[in-house]
Amino acid sequence: MPAFRHPFLPNAGEQQKAILAKLGITSVEALFKDIPSKFRFKGKMKIPEGLSEIEVRRHIEMLLEKNSTPYLSTSFLGGGVWPHMVPEVVHSVTSRTEFYTAYTPYQAEISQGMLQALFEYQSLIAELVDLPVVNASMYDWASALGEAALMTSRLTKRSTFLIPEFIAPNRKAVLATYTAPANVSIQRVPSNPVQGKLDLERLKEMMSSEIAGVYLENPAYLGYLEPDVDAIAEIVHDAGALLVVGVDPISLGIIRPPGDYDADVVIGEGQPLGNGVNFGGSLLGIFACKDDRRILRQMPGRLIGLTTTTEGERRGFVMTLQAREQHIRRERATSNICSNQALCAVAAAAYLCTLGPTGLRRLGEQIMQLRHYMERQMSKLDGVLAPRFQATHFKEFVFSLEDRKERRLSILALMKKISQEKIFGGIPLNLEFPKLGESALVCVTELHTKRDIDKYTASIQQALEVE
Repeated sequence: MPAFRHPFLPNAGEQQKAILAKLGITSVEALFKDIPSKFRFKGKMKIPEGLSEIEVRRHIEMLLEKNSTPYLSTSFLGGGVWPHMVPEVVHSVTSRTEFYTAYTPYQAEISQGMLQALFEYQSLIAELVDLPVVNASMYDWASALGEAALMTSRLTKRSTFLIPEFIAPNRKAVLATYTAPANVSIQRVPSNPVQGKLDLERLKEMMSSEIAGVYLENPAYLGYLEPDVDAIAEIVHDAGALLVVGVDPISLGIIRPPGDYDADVVIGEGQPLGNGVNFGGSLLGIFACKDDRRILRQMPGRLIGLTTTTEGERRGFVMTLQAREQHIRRERATSNICSNQALCAVAAAAYLCTLGPTGLRRLGEQIMQLRHYMERQMSKLDGVLAPRFQATHFKEFVFSLEDRKERRLSILALMKKISQEKIFGGIPLNLEFPKLGESALVCVTELHTKRDIDKYTASIQQALEVE
C-alpha cells in the first residue's frame, strides 16, 4: 500500500524528484546555493520529538489550566467587542460547508447561495440603520472608520476629518494609519465634561471649508447616548461636510437609526450580531451610505445585487459593484479591501432573522434594564461615582473612584484585585483619558444576571474597604 501523500503537499517522494529533475538540480540544498554559507544555519534545530495525539491533547490542556478566561469567569468587558448570546441556529447555519469561508465568491454564477446570504445581510442592515445601500462588509469597525474618512475626503476634496474626544484607542490608531498617507488630518471635537456629549459650540467653531466629514458615535465609546444628533447633522451639512455615524447595531432595536437623522455614512461593529467574543475576533465591519450615485461609487468593498436571467424567468444574485482597480490598478484604488468577513456577515444575517424586530427590541430593553440596575447598585458604593457622566447609557457606562487623600487603590489595582475572584471588571481608562481620573468602562448585556451584578458590586466594595 503506498504511503499517504497529502493532496496539498505535492512536493514529497517521487513528486519531489520530478520537480528537482525539471529544475535541473539534484537536491533541495542546491536551491539555496546562492546564499553565502556564513548566513546558512548549521546544526540541528532545537525542536522536540513528536508526540502522539493524546500526548499533545494532555499537554495543551495543561497549558490551558494556567489561563483565566472570560468563559471561566464573569466578564464585564466591552469597548467594541461585547459578550452576547449566540443562538444555536446561528452556529448551525454558519457551520454548513457551503458558507464556511471568509471570502466573497469570485465566480458568482456558481456561488448563488453565498451571494443570496450576503444580499440578505445587506438588506437586513439597511433596514436596521435606515440607509438603502450596504456593502458586503468590512474587516471591522476600525477599518470601516478609516475607509469612511478617506471617502469623505475624496467626495468633498477636503483634508480634515473631525472625531469625538472620547473614541476607542484602536479605532483612533487605525484611523491614523489609514489617513496619514492620504494627508488627511484628524482633529478632536471636545466633549461636555459633565454629560460626555459633543460640545456643539466648539463643533460650530471648528467647522470650516477644510472639514471633509464629522464622525459621531451613538452610543458613544463610553456608553452614553448622544442627545443632539439632529443639531449635529445640521451643523455638519450646513458647512458642506458629510456626517459619519458609528453604531452598535444591537442598540438600534430601541434608539433612532442614523438614517433618521440624515447620516451620510453609517459604520459600526457587527460582532454582537451572532458572532462570539472569541478572544477579540474575527470582527465584522458594517458600512452603509445614502443612495446617491456620487457617494455610492466611492464606497469601498462590494455590493451584491438581485437580478434575473436574460429571459426574465429566474432570479439570480450578482456582484453589482466591485471596483476592479483594487485588483489590477492598485495605485488608483479607492480602497485596499479585497477579502472580507463573509462568514461573519452570514452569522449576522442568521442572527437578525432569528430575533426579528420584536426580539431585537426586547433584547435592547433587557440590556437597558440590567445596565440601569448595575448603575444604581454601583452608585450606592462608598467612594465610587457611577455613572461618571450624567447621561442616558445603553449597555456600557463609566464609573470613577472618588478622589480622596486617603484612597490608595488605583483603578488598575482594583481591577487586578477583583480578578482574583474570577471577575473581569472593566477597561481602565486612566491611561488613554487622563482627564477622567481613576475610571473604568464596564459592560452589561443579556448574559449577565442580577446575581452577577451583585457579586461584582460586592467585590468592588470589599476591595475598597480593605485598601
